[in-house]
Amino acid sequence: MKPNGTKGLESRPNHRYSDRPFIAIWEATRACDLACVHCRASAESKPYPGELNTEQSLDLIRQIAEWKVPLFVITGGDPLKRADLPQLIGECAKREMTFALAPSVTPLLTLEKLKELQKAGLNRVSISIDGEDALTHDTFRGIPGTFDRCVETMQWLKDLGIKLQVNTTVSRHNQKQIWEIARLIKDYAIERWSVFFLVPTGRAEKKQALTAGESEEVLNQLYDILKEGWFDIKTTEAHHFRRIILQRSNVKPDKLEEAMKSGAGPGLIRAALGVNDGRGFVFISHTGDVCPSGFLPVPGGNVKSEPLSRIYQENEMFKTLRDSDGLKGKCGRCEYRYHCGGSRARAFALTGDIMGADPFCSYQPA
Repeated sequence: MKPNGTKGLESRPNHRYSDRPFIAIWEATRACDLACVHCRASAESKPYPGELNTEQSLDLIRQIAEWKVPLFVITGGDPLKRADLPQLIGECAKREMTFALAPSVTPLLTLEKLKELQKAGLNRVSISIDGEDALTHDTFRGIPGTFDRCVETMQWLKDLGIKLQVNTTVSRHNQKQIWEIARLIKDYAIERWSVFFLVPTGRAEKKQALTAGESEEVLNQLYDILKEGWFDIKTTEAHHFRRIILQRSNVKPDKLEEAMKSGAGPGLIRAALGVNDGRGFVFISHTGDVCPSGFLPVPGGNVKSEPLSRIYQENEMFKTLRDSDGLKGKCGRCEYRYHCGGSRARAFALTGDIMGADPFCSYQPA
């Protein structure tokens, strides 16, 4: 049997990515009142036709709960645009799911709304900070005052005891502010910093993205910040951060299990998980399309017509993405392919080949 991206970890149930993903993300709506220059969904404030209704949404939540997916995220657009959001959160809480909400920070996100959602069962939230100051962040998000609202919201979440993840999209607008952003957010008791590397899809353009060399520089900065111990750090569509972690920890890929047992080096568990688009990760769109990720909007099926688990387990595209030995170019030759595998979304966006090499990775395999 070929590795499914978790070589050496196949005996652990949560790592059998051919059976189920590690994380499922649901785009509860595409509507949003922000105007972000990089928005993968090209979101607008108006309602979108064909979105999953309340009954269909509750059924999706039940499927994910019964499938025992370790982590579920409700995102958008802005999920606060849905009137039934408290009911949906209540369903997640009733089923004892580990779940989080990723709202947009707009006037809809008030202290009173957070208290209402907390009462319904919410205890994890992620918000975005995309610059060290209002000018950088608000220019990127398209609405003046958003940065100040984000800082205020982080304080609310800290005061309420709601677990906080901060998301940051790295592109040309903030590539020199990595340490400054880290210092800004560390005072708000965040659990995790999730750093997104731009993929040219939706409103995002290739000219906004970092080069391979610039990405390498930022990833090394992230490792230095990780060593400070302020919070956990994960990356999205920069899977080569796992290579950086292993290299900087002086751990060879085939020695990762041994190193984890000795507790050597920060971030090794993330390298071991090996999650990638369609490989431990599944995205459900506002209309029910099931995709490998939100940045790889190629549907393998739709939950309105077939079960989510069947799409993920049996669709040929998903099975292809879980075969790390099927990667092409330098990604296919790379000794880190089972832990990294390159961004499948970026490869598809820039080359049209879902299994092609990640153009924004500078590493050359031995």
